[in-house]
Amino acid sequence: MNASPSHRPHPAEWTETQSLLPSAERDLPAGRHQFHKEQMMARIHEDLRTPSRTPSHTSSRTSGTSPVAPLKRSNPFLRRTILLPAAALALAGAVAGGLALTDGGTQDDTTALATGPALTTRIGAADAKGAPQLLDRISLAAADTSAPTPRKGQYIYIASKVADTYIKTVGGKSEAVSSELHSRQVWNSLDGRDGWLIEAGETSDKGITLKSNVPFSGAYNALAGLPTDPAALLRKIYQESDAVRDPEVPRDQAAFVAIGDLLFESYPPAEVGAALYKAAAKIPGVVAVDDAVDATGRHGVAIARESDGERTEWIFDKKTLRFLGERIVVVKAKAGDLLKVGTVTHTSAITERAVVDANKQLPGQVS
Repeated sequence: MNASPSHRPHPAEWTETQSLLPSAERDLPAGRHQFHKEQMMARIHEDLRTPSRTPSHTSSRTSGTSPVAPLKRSNPFLRRTILLPAAALALAGAVAGGLALTDGGTQDDTTALATGPALTTRIGAADAKGAPQLLDRISLAAADTSAPTPRKGQYIYIASKVADTYIKTVGGKSEAVSSELHSRQVWNSLDGRDGWLIEAGETSDKGITLKSNVPFSGAYNALAGLPTDPAALLRKIYQESDAVRDPEVPRDQAAFVAIGDLLFESYPPAEVGAALYKAAAKIPGVVAVDDAVDATGRHGVAIARESDGERTEWIFDKKTLRFLGERIVVVKAKAGDLLKVGTVTHTSAITERAVVDANKQLPGQVS
């Protein structure tokens, strides 16, 4: 949990360690937000004129046409807004209706592109038969009701460490590079209409305001309204992702990614969290992984799904089964691909999750 951006573990353990850059043509790991409409996202990026890492579905992983072609997620604000595909449609209206990202200070955009050697890792063994049992245990752990229930006016605080891998092209030469492991702090109001983001290298030190005229699907209130019956919940996720999913993205992968996004930067009620894991167990192709490492070097077990040669892994503590983070790993490389087997295209780790009384308030601080 005390990982430093300047330190990376040994490759035998983890040479890896989420989130958003200037507009450019970009590549994207299979299934990662591909179900969001590219044209809509392009318009949002242009309108907001903020750093973004939402890549183009049509570009190749093996080469880039821009100096840096990120492979990962969306803008910090867009990522928190587009958690279930239905919110993508709402976001288009939010842009026109007055969505605001206000910089708290001067930002040096050059820091957002800091890169180093491509992150790599050992690939854990996958077990399809073990997934239902592991998810059942994780669901039981998630059903623990000891966590405080947020009250009206409070905010959800999430602190994490994140990093991504890119295809960088300079002078006609392309190579895989990775951003430094860096910190990210997000505050979200319970309805998702107000918040604050501080991300090293992506925002100023003071951060940026997150405001929207519409709630987003990962907000606490929205999560609290989801079905707690796993079958009904999965049907809802499929229906919403199918409405905007790119036809080239398998619907099972889109559903798996949607659930993963709801798990990362959110604070679901215990019964909803438990239902999300039980719903994931019903998605074909989901496997258990014996060993995976989060962005801070914590080893755990994982629930994963492979699509187009890349495996998305949700990582859990081996003893408590608490959600630790997520990573995407190349498990099958194509001829001439710059991303070799074992390359980590995205990695994240939740370091703190809490309920606070005010926006920008840290856990333990007095209002």
